[in-house]
Amino acid sequence: MQRRRILQGAAVTAAAALLPASVRAVAAPTEGTDFPSAQWYPASTSNYTVSSRPSAYPVERVIIHVAQQTFTETIGIFQNPAKQVSAHYVVRSGDGFVGQCVRERDIAWHAGNWDYNTRSIGIEHEGWVDQPSYFTHAMYERSARLTADICDRHGLTKDRAHIIGHHEVPGSDHTDPGVNWDWVRYIRLVNLA
Repeated sequence: MQRRRILQGAAVTAAAALLPASVRAVAAPTEGTDFPSAQWYPASTSNYTVSSRPSAYPVERVIIHVAQQTFTETIGIFQNPAKQVSAHYVVRSGDGFVGQCVRERDIAWHAGNWDYNTRSIGIEHEGWVDQPSYFTHAMYERSARLTADICDRHGLTKDRAHIIGHHEVPGSDHTDPGVNWDWVRYIRLVNLA
């Protein structure tokens, strides 16, 4: 029994060593995430509102964002209590890796509109709106699977009325995900997932 624990500990340590140093300290086990293949990177409790969705507020849409940052920098922003911002998920560009920062039952502060925050799930994507090279096939694929899973669990139709860009939130001054985001491709992938 002791030997097994030592071997398990060694395996966990070896796996953690493969992560970049900036991510190692903040990553937690995938256990308990809403999306099974997501890794848990908890946002600061100062950056979201604890809730009991969907009983407190129904989830009515998924909001797509582009972070204007790298994956690691975005996670760091959400973990900084002074930033007053978060999203439920962050998707990495190169391989589509998904990090979850806020539980879906809680209200992430991502839309800049309280009503939309209370009734949506926010997904940030690593990259910049004016650099389409960040919008990789892996990112589209994994993000589409995530969005499809959210839609299935919350009973949302997989269409542009229920999957919107940050720029479509009333009162938003943001442009993300931007003109380089391929909505036709994305919605098709969501429906195929």
